[in-house]
Amino acid sequence: MSCLNYKKFRVIKGDITQVEADAIVNGANTFFLGGGSVDSIIHRAADQKLKDKYRGPNDWIGEARIAKGYNLKAKKAKYIIHTVGPVWRYRAPYEDDLLRSCYRSCFQLAKKNDIKTIAFPCISTGANLFPNERAAKIAINTSKEMMRKVDVREVIFVCNNYLDYHIYQSKLSLNFLNKSV
Repeated sequence: MSCLNYKKFRVIKGDITQVEADAIVNGANTFFLGGGSVDSIIHRAADQKLKDKYRGPNDWIGEARIAKGYNLKAKKAKYIIHTVGPVWRYRAPYEDDLLRSCYRSCFQLAKKNDIKTIAFPCISTGANLFPNERAAKIAINTSKEMMRKVDVREVIFVCNNYLDYHIYQSKLSLNFLNKSV
């Protein structure tokens, strides 16, 4: 059984487009138009080629797609992985599974593209209204599970507000002290 080290995970507060990682993840909307806050930041930081890549409506909630990093300022970011997270509909039974699937799909693309470091935003917690603590728990547990299967060396959770930053810090600390998150 492989052992995960807390050093394989980082939590930062900031702009995901500035993070030095092989890939950054975009919590895209179903029209891929840069509508949410992180999604808009990523679209502005890349360029028009990114918008042209997946133009139009899609039905890939819980799945992920990959594009080049285009003009991101973080020179290391070769890829942008786009995933469409679920909208919170007050505990519909499949929402947690769809969010887990977003993370798993991102890790599968990381494996296919030899990505060793990946930066995630707080998928679905903004405009999609997924509860922050619940989403953080799913993100951390699914990332730990997938790191046992995929050779990703570091996961960076990038929070754009202090609430999420503290939630992720707390949950990671508890998780690695072998307590439940």
